[in-house]
Amino acid sequence: METIIVLVIALLGFRALGALGVSRFAAWPVSAAHALAVMVVMAASAHFVPASVTVMPNHADLVRMVPPVVPFADAVIYATGVLELLGAAGLIIARSRRAAGISLAALFVLLLPANVYAALADVPFNGGEASPLWFRIPEQALYIAVALWGTRSAPHGWPAFSRSRRTWPESAETPNRLKPEMDRTPR
Repeated sequence: METIIVLVIALLGFRALGALGVSRFAAWPVSAAHALAVMVVMAASAHFVPASVTVMPNHADLVRMVPPVVPFADAVIYATGVLELLGAAGLIIARSRRAAGISLAALFVLLLPANVYAALADVPFNGGEASPLWFRIPEQALYIAVALWGTRSAPHGWPAFSRSRRTWPESAETPNRLKPEMDRTPR
């Protein structure tokens, strides 16, 4: 529930900045991408918190959520934490936002079985009661939807290519890339 609160507050905060004239946050999808990044950083931090910390979810809580059929649960938790942090960073950068949003949506889908297992096995989280399944599935669906919504604010095309690199120079003829460099001299 805390993650949803962080997501909503961050979204409204970024949109308020947009309303105050910060052009970066002038659109809802951009604000959503940044808000999701804030929420993901908060959630990913739990992947690295030692079990001795009890004021927030910690690494041991997340390891208990991993279904027993998944090998190396400890390493899987660290790996997903790193992937979440990379996804959050990617959401902030416009050129990588589309790839990051799609990747995070896929990661959220892949994490759904752990959430289902934790709800059905009644795995407590952060010393409290287990979240019920009726809450966990819509929560994951919300994160997937926000990740995909945030991609609407990304430039079109693959992140590594800009529009200027894909267009030919404005010249009378298109250069033939198969000819050696010396053959391109004007005649």
